[in-house]
Amino acid sequence: MISQSGEQRQQAILAGGCFWCTEAVMQDVRGVLKVESGYIGGQTPTPDYESVCSGRTGHAEAVRVTFDPSQVSFKDLLTLFFATHDPTSLNRQGADVGTQYRSAVFPLTPGQEQETREVIADLTAQDVFGRPIVTTIEPASEFHVAEAYHQNYYARNPRQGYCMAVIAPKVSKLRKEYGDRLRA
Repeated sequence: MISQSGEQRQQAILAGGCFWCTEAVMQDVRGVLKVESGYIGGQTPTPDYESVCSGRTGHAEAVRVTFDPSQVSFKDLLTLFFATHDPTSLNRQGADVGTQYRSAVFPLTPGQEQETREVIADLTAQDVFGRPIVTTIEPASEFHVAEAYHQNYYARNPRQGYCMAVIAPKVSKLRKEYGDRLRA
C-alpha cells in the first residue's frame, strides 16, 4: 500500500506475549510508522481485554505494525521480535500465562509466511535459544484494535511496576544490541 505522501507501507502482525512489551519494542524501530495493540486469532467476534485475559476467546495479545519497507524489512522486524521475547516458552511470557500470551506470527502475505519459516529455521539451526522455538505461524484473521488505554502504554506509564520490571529491560536490550536500527 502507498500512503498519501507516497511512502510505501506494509503491515506485520506479531504476538510476543503481552502486547505492551511488543509495542514498546517496535515503536523505537526506524521505519516503523505505527504500532497498534490488539487481539487476533480467536473466535469471539468482539473481544475486549477482560474476555481475552480469561483465555476463553482464543485470541492472542498482538501488535499490528505498519512500516516502510524501504527503511526496515519484515525480516528485520522478525529479528527484533525474536530477540526481545522468549519464543521457547509455550503460552507464556514470564508471569503472563495462557494462550493469549502465545508467541505467534500472523503472516499477511505468502512472502511473510516464507520469511517467518526461514527465520525460525535459521534460529533453530544456530541453536540461538538452546531450546526449541514454539512460536506458531497462524493464519491472519481479523485484527481487533485494543481499547485506547492499551495504546502507547509503556510511553504513557514508564513508572508503573510492570513497565519497570518487564518492559524496560526489553527496551534496554533493544537499544543496547540493536541501536543501529532505531530512530535517531
